[in-house]
Amino acid sequence: MKPPAATRIPRQCTLHGETWIDHYHWLRAENWQACVDNPELLPRDIKSYLTQENLWFTEQMAGTVDLQAQLLCEMRGRIQDVDQSLSDADGVWCYLERFEEGDEYPRYFRYARDSRVEDASFELLINFNDEAQSHEYFDCGDVEYSPDHRYLAWSADVNGAERYTVRIRNLHTGVDEDTIEDVYSISWADAEYLFYTVVDDDFRPSRVYRHQRGTASNEDVLVFEESDTRFFCSVWTSLSGEYVFIGSDMDDQSEVWYIPTTDITAKPIVIEPRAQDVEYEVEHQGDRFLIHTNADGAQDSKIMTAPCQTPGRDHWVDWLAHRDGIMVLDVYAYKDWTMWLEREDALPRICYCRATEAADSVRVVDFPQEAYALSLEPLVEFDESVFRFSFESPSTPTQTYAFTMDDGARTLLKQEQIPSGHDINDYLVRRLSAKGFDDEHIPVTLVHHKDTNIDGSAPCFLSAYGAYGSSVPASFSSNSLSLVDRGVVYVLAHVRGGQEKGRAWYEAARGAAKQNTFDDVVAVAHCLIENGYTSKGKLIISGGSAGGLVVGAVINQCPDLWAGAIADVPFVDALNTLIDDSLPLTPGEWSQWGNPLDNKAAFDIIRKYSPYDNIEDQSYPPMMVTAGVSDPRVTYWEPAKWVAQHRHVRSDSHSLIFKTNMSSGHFGATGRYASLQDEALEQAFALKVLGVSTLSALD
Repeated sequence: MKPPAATRIPRQCTLHGETWIDHYHWLRAENWQACVDNPELLPRDIKSYLTQENLWFTEQMAGTVDLQAQLLCEMRGRIQDVDQSLSDADGVWCYLERFEEGDEYPRYFRYARDSRVEDASFELLINFNDEAQSHEYFDCGDVEYSPDHRYLAWSADVNGAERYTVRIRNLHTGVDEDTIEDVYSISWADAEYLFYTVVDDDFRPSRVYRHQRGTASNEDVLVFEESDTRFFCSVWTSLSGEYVFIGSDMDDQSEVWYIPTTDITAKPIVIEPRAQDVEYEVEHQGDRFLIHTNADGAQDSKIMTAPCQTPGRDHWVDWLAHRDGIMVLDVYAYKDWTMWLEREDALPRICYCRATEAADSVRVVDFPQEAYALSLEPLVEFDESVFRFSFESPSTPTQTYAFTMDDGARTLLKQEQIPSGHDINDYLVRRLSAKGFDDEHIPVTLVHHKDTNIDGSAPCFLSAYGAYGSSVPASFSSNSLSLVDRGVVYVLAHVRGGQEKGRAWYEAARGAAKQNTFDDVVAVAHCLIENGYTSKGKLIISGGSAGGLVVGAVINQCPDLWAGAIADVPFVDALNTLIDDSLPLTPGEWSQWGNPLDNKAAFDIIRKYSPYDNIEDQSYPPMMVTAGVSDPRVTYWEPAKWVAQHRHVRSDSHSLIFKTNMSSGHFGATGRYASLQDEALEQAFALKVLGVSTLSALD
């Protein structure tokens, strides 16, 4: 076989006095919205091209079939086949999820609270393995029991389009009685009413409805509708159970409305109208709201309070003051305690104090390790003095603790098990500081096997994202051990565009400053080389979605630095996407990247780094690219166009492979085992181009 060659059909584009030709615009199906819901509707010529690329992918990876099988076996061997979560106590019941042998999806159970879990009689609420049987794609969504414990609202997406169908199950009869389509999120308000957000024709969660249990969904009441296409809606109920909150958010603005559950049919009341560059989130505690916000120039966020009766901004009072470089991430409220998660210099910590105390009475849960990740998990009852938290690091599987705030005692409740065996002493975790081109210091987390020689000879797998303020945690990945055990140094680059070092770290790679993200990745690569962790031409660069933009940009910028590149559902047709305001996500993206439709400067900047628009005939590394037809976030034609242009411009594109999943969306295959196949493919590609061909890992 020869690499596929997509037809070139010139389409002239003109904006801001500039003219360019897009030869692959035809890959954008006119009926693309319908194709997201039903990939079978994809036009024949587009489907033919994607199929040819899939065949080329299969042929080029044929020599790695045995390696893929071995990798898959290793990954499966690290999953505890029979496993269950910790139970959540609520009222007279305890709820938990369990995987039985061979299960792809969880089963949800409950048992009487006055029973010991070892002796309990378990009541099966739902088995998602049964629900998934007739579907090629299946993604479990929300699972929420009603406050009176009589009903279960559960949802599922069966094509990857992120349009969920909600069903309400009578837990006495086991029968699903109510059905609601095209839902994004749900929240019970009380035993009778369920609130939910609906996805519109452009895949935006833009409306909030109230459903009365036992009635038809076409009778549901529209509670809130967002007309601004930049904003997405969400709905949740306070842990206290006293308020339903409706949020409408974009990248740098938010607005929250509330409805008292004592008057559930009342119209929502806005807490504070949206304002440019002001973001806030709300929790309820007693007679006050806790406001997590960046108001008043608090770029790293602070916590304020406001009376429930007069919650507007005029009544907001500082409770936890803003501190430069210390990012307040999440805030949780119990009746008598306030907890929050914060991060400084890419390391998280948990803070807490009594609700009656000032924030300067803070207590801290911290750890002495060099690099790690934390998550704070409140229990489901409001009148609690215990929370759970999880600790992990690139070498340490997840440990879940109970933490008692009265006395500071922590109790290990669960340790993630690796059935095939795992000794944390076999691995070394390091935190480096790479010096950027502008002398900024970029945090780098890496893990390698203790027997790997750090003399420049080791291959390296470098993962980066750097967008939307999303930070990359230094977490445990059992799948990555298949690389690490073969002598690969596994690296997480905490580049600008995330918020590892506070909001300023995000702002420093936003809009006109986006080039900083790409330069940071290159600086990290050079730091690894200078410190003997790898050498030029021995690095794999990997990123997905907005991280795929990073991959596309840095291989244009310095192609000879990399041994290979992996771009998952990559946002690589940046310019054309951001000037197409008919796409559902585009208006909301302008605050992140700039608006090239209205702003010539933004147009010039995006055009300069957009991977699709800057491919040259140069010696690119081997590349693996993925897409999903049902992906509403990064539409399939972005990576398809990028690959087609690479094949046209480059003199040798045999080492470029492209796989489109014809029946899934942005997040690929689902199921705890089925999803491993994608991971095994990527690792097999990485090992192939790195020249690490051994089937077995290090002893």
